[in-house]
Amino acid sequence: MAIDTLRQRYDTAGQGHLFKFWSKLSAAQQDELKAQLECLNIERVNRIYSKAVTSEAEALNPTTTVDPIQPLPKGASESVSDPAKVKEWRERGLKAISEGQVGVLLMAGGQGTRLGSSAPKGCYDIGLPSHKSLFQYQAERIARLQTLAESEFSKPAGSVIIPWYVMTSGPTRRDTEDFFKTNGHFGLDPKNVVFFEQGTLPCLTMEGKVILETPSKVAVAPDGNGGLYAATRSPLSPGKTDTVLSDLAKRKILYVHAYCVDNCLVRVADPVFLGYSINKQADCAAKVVPKTHPTESVGVVACRGNKFSVVEYSEISKEQSERRDPETGELTFRAGNIANHFYTTAYLNKVESFEEDLAFHIARKKIPYVDLETGETIKPNKPNGMKLEMFVFDVFPYTERFAVLEVDRKEEFSPLKNAPGTGSDDPETSRRDLLAQHKRFLENAGAKVAEGVEIEISPLVSYAGEGLESIKGKTFQKSGPVAAVEELEVLA
Repeated sequence: MAIDTLRQRYDTAGQGHLFKFWSKLSAAQQDELKAQLECLNIERVNRIYSKAVTSEAEALNPTTTVDPIQPLPKGASESVSDPAKVKEWRERGLKAISEGQVGVLLMAGGQGTRLGSSAPKGCYDIGLPSHKSLFQYQAERIARLQTLAESEFSKPAGSVIIPWYVMTSGPTRRDTEDFFKTNGHFGLDPKNVVFFEQGTLPCLTMEGKVILETPSKVAVAPDGNGGLYAATRSPLSPGKTDTVLSDLAKRKILYVHAYCVDNCLVRVADPVFLGYSINKQADCAAKVVPKTHPTESVGVVACRGNKFSVVEYSEISKEQSERRDPETGELTFRAGNIANHFYTTAYLNKVESFEEDLAFHIARKKIPYVDLETGETIKPNKPNGMKLEMFVFDVFPYTERFAVLEVDRKEEFSPLKNAPGTGSDDPETSRRDLLAQHKRFLENAGAKVAEGVEIEISPLVSYAGEGLESIKGKTFQKSGPVAAVEELEVLA
């Protein structure tokens, strides 16, 4: 695009200040800024800002009519407490996997900054005996599921494929791809591991003006985990036309499981969740865990008016948070959101049609900027601007057929959020929860585990406790990692 045309476009959008230092930039810096501004849909940025500010003001206005918050209706939610239903759901989900109908979307754009690491969070080693990373654990669960589906549905070895779509961010993409290459894609075929990138949005002043980080560079920030949807429509890499959605279509994928990288207990492409959602004919579904107590700081899946939504804990009154079902005694608002979702690919394709209606959320932050008068870089000591982000659950109200599956927290949810030694949602709690689960696998198979013994079972050996029948009656006295079921003999 000619520079005069580009400049006119930004002037018309009220963002002409981005050319303030143009005449003082080197040719290379001009190219850098021009390339960034050409890629930016400035009219969309203005629309997003206006809608975000308007929506926030409406939410804070005491005269605004707010849809009442209601618990989930009867029938919208089920749990994994009934073994007969779980068996039926698992079989249905595994059948879909065996027929090549399932893909997986991984949200893995974050760095391990809070963990003291600049590497992508999925590269993190939580201190297991095997020293496997989160990425490796999840890859091996996929590999195990492929094998299980082949075995249980009499498919040829290597014929079942669960494609894995890994969403990175600008800062993590290269490191993530390099990590996978260095580790041989953890045994998966590289053709079935597809990397794509989360989008960004410019940082804005409180008045909606795009912030310059340097005279030749716009300040940007990731657009939130809800950026997943737009990212599935963007080219997989510069110069390519393929997208995640086109790749899903090419592979004839009907169902998608999406989750966040930081949960060491995540059941990737969980056949139980898939089968439940398919049987419910849901176009979107959420996996949840029961809240531990009324005041736990977690959003819950509920209804706002007659639409499904994630309601933040700050929006629920004390009376609502403590309300209990008179029959079961369980909390009425109990469905803790864990960012673990099911979609049909038809629904993922539909998101674009209503995405303009979604309001981005405003996060006010301290954002370094260039003073437009002096050209100096300023590092503010209080919030001076905003980052705009969408949440992955913002699409729930637009779902026609929504379903919720409640699972056991100790079996499926142990997030890695905090620095080592924090005592909550940190590497030590992740390690503890995973090894405790493996102890239950052994005990449920009829074995005993001596006090203090820690046995780590590779996901390639067992996805969810299956395949351990041969250890019944054994007592395990030694700790260690197990890469094949035969290796358990050594620890008995």
